[in-house]
Amino acid sequence: MHPERVQDSDERHFVVTASCGAGAMKALGRLDPRRHLAAAIGWSVVLIVSLASLVAANVAADATGRRVRADTERLVEQFAIQIQRALWTNLATRLSIVQATAAQIESSSDRGTDALRRHLEAVQAQFPEFAWVGMADAAGRVVAATGGVMDGEDVSSRPWFQRAQTRPYLGDVHNAVLLDNRLPRVNGNPPRVIDVAAPVADGKDRFVSVIGAQLSWTWIERLLTELTKTLDTPRRIDVLLAAGDGTVLIGPPSWIGRTLGADTDLSEGGAYLVGRHTGRVDGAIDLPWTVVVRQPAQIALAQAVDARRTVFYVVLLAGFVAALAAVAVTRVLTRRLAVLGRDAREVRRGERESLAAPAGADEVADIGAAISELVNHLQREKRALAQLNAELDARVAERTARIERMAEDSRRAAVTRERLRLARDMHDTLAHSLMALLTQIRLVRKLRPRLAQDELDAELGRAEAVAASGLQEARAAIKQMRHNAVQDVGLGPALRELLLRFGERAGVAVAFDADDAAAAMADQRAETVFRIVEEALHNVERHAQAQTVRVGLRTLPGVAAPQADARTRVTVADDGIGFDTTAPHPGHYGLLGMREQAALVGATFDIRSAPGQGTTIELEFAA
Repeated sequence: MHPERVQDSDERHFVVTASCGAGAMKALGRLDPRRHLAAAIGWSVVLIVSLASLVAANVAADATGRRVRADTERLVEQFAIQIQRALWTNLATRLSIVQATAAQIESSSDRGTDALRRHLEAVQAQFPEFAWVGMADAAGRVVAATGGVMDGEDVSSRPWFQRAQTRPYLGDVHNAVLLDNRLPRVNGNPPRVIDVAAPVADGKDRFVSVIGAQLSWTWIERLLTELTKTLDTPRRIDVLLAAGDGTVLIGPPSWIGRTLGADTDLSEGGAYLVGRHTGRVDGAIDLPWTVVVRQPAQIALAQAVDARRTVFYVVLLAGFVAALAAVAVTRVLTRRLAVLGRDAREVRRGERESLAAPAGADEVADIGAAISELVNHLQREKRALAQLNAELDARVAERTARIERMAEDSRRAAVTRERLRLARDMHDTLAHSLMALLTQIRLVRKLRPRLAQDELDAELGRAEAVAASGLQEARAAIKQMRHNAVQDVGLGPALRELLLRFGERAGVAVAFDADDAAAAMADQRAETVFRIVEEALHNVERHAQAQTVRVGLRTLPGVAAPQADARTRVTVADDGIGFDTTAPHPGHYGLLGMREQAALVGATFDIRSAPGQGTTIELEFAA
């Protein structure tokens, strides 16, 4: 390499370095507050805003911390109340199961030891949380129990037997005494259970026996785990459950077995935010359990720390922006800025649609260009908004047409459902009569060579009667297609006419009792109730062999508000042969159909029957 070229290269490097150094010195010189007013204003704003950001961050953090602490404490207290109520609800449900079992035994005609044991074992199989279910007589002797456990033992001294003689009873948790041989021990100790009991009375409400049960404590532990998972919080929480004497039964390992008192530090020196609730219910359920929900304070108050940091950086960033704005303001060229302001005012008043950006490359030109771009952007937004409104109007019109088509489809579906219902009615009347007629004709054909003339005439007469009955039912169904008697005359007159026709056709004594308010019902629900009663009378005619049928239609006043809570009750009762309601009846869907129709109008459907004791169907719904 030539010495001249090396020298030229060094000189160019020196010039570039010197130029860069001069530019840096010039830029630093513009930040000197002693030489430039804009720099002095900028540094003053930065200093003031920095101090303000520190103060604001601390104030905001303290306020946020207090608010977050209060909100978290209220939240965990609500969690504790929620868990307590959920536990109470589940225990109340199990108590109601025992009460229902007692009611079923009261109404049962078979109270033998084997029958009682099968009944109790069926309850335990359906609800496995019952570790033991048994029944003790009035003297306190166990007469039947699941698995035969404690058969014949005396339990008259047990609290559940003594308390349940007058009302249902739900006790506190305790170590199992009766079931040590059946349930596995927990850490060498007897398993914990909860006593549940209910009295069993005779038909005159006299105490005769007690049904007792023991709920497994492991079920409570699983239930508490599931309830904890359902709490609406993504953060970790601790749940403690203490019995009535304050002993912690469920919770962190360090708290198990400890006793909670009024002065117990559940926050562990402020490390946790605590919500505590002790529930006690008057009446049959006395549940003095204490539920404690805790959340680590460090996790709960993390929001306050984040708020301190966020406020500091936001305010500090705002300070730097304000400082830059102050520097820019001091360098504004007044005349060009005034022109820019005048043009902007004309745009605001609507005298012009666009704003021309000032020429140049300084701050005024930048501001003018930004405002011009903003104005142009707003104009484009305005035009786009007008176009969007037009498109929305078109979409609304389209959606309206679609809704109208859907309404038409819904009307067609309603017509189809009505046709299907009428088809079912025709099947239940004409099809049955034709089947009977066909059977009669086949019988006559097979027995014709063996029958005398008078016997043949009698069989043909019966076939003719079946055909006439089918024709009459078909005409009645067709008449019902053309005229909706229920909605025309009301539920009461329609049921009265239906019952009279039934009595004439079936040769059964009938009785109808209705009040004016219930008889005047003529809405869609009345049509459904009419169908249910009609199906019930069909069942009586086909299967009951009854002598008398009674139909009742009554309005029952409400308890809290007699007018607002009034209910309508429909009863169909016969003195026929009855049947076992628990036995399966394959191929017969009348009762299932009545239940489904009752569900459509929000009504409760109850049927009571036993062999030789007739049948009573009761339907109840809001008036």
